[in-house]
Amino acid sequence: MNTTLSNKQTTTFGGGCFWCTEAIFKNINGVISVMSGYIGGIMPHPTYEQVCTGTTGHVEAVQIIFDPNVISFAQLLNIFFATHDPTSMDRQGNDIGSEYRSVVFYHNELQHVETEKFIKSLTDEKIFHHRIVTEIKPTAEFFPAEEYHRDYMAKNPNQPYCQVVINPKISKLRENFHTLIIE
Repeated sequence: MNTTLSNKQTTTFGGGCFWCTEAIFKNINGVISVMSGYIGGIMPHPTYEQVCTGTTGHVEAVQIIFDPNVISFAQLLNIFFATHDPTSMDRQGNDIGSEYRSVVFYHNELQHVETEKFIKSLTDEKIFHHRIVTEIKPTAEFFPAEEYHRDYMAKNPNQPYCQVVINPKISKLRENFHTLIIE
């Protein structure tokens, strides 16, 4: 993709297991890169094992660099809220713990305002049957995940977790956002 430095923006989403979230956003046209990692906690340079204890305050997240001339932040929010359960506190499916909480880490005030408006719109339209618990927080230091977590779906497509959990999310993405997917 031919993108100049001025066309790049960054956002960070925590929506459960970062393997799922990474696989979803790697399929989107206008997304330049997606990095799995940890953010929002108190421990510098945490490991996966430390984050899994739930004591670091970090969340599994993906940091997304995107070209806003190709995909808007609002479209990314739409995909994010449609591909995970923003009403589930500290849980996504069988993944349970504060490290799996739903959170948007905004990188500028416009993202902050857009996220608040987006959640209010979802709430007003009663899109979900339960209250949205997604946190909205300013970005913090992001720690890339260990190499074996990166591109997990691409490296392990036959692994049961990928087949049972990630593939249905990718199918939902293709069904609902087919015009935004890289062909």
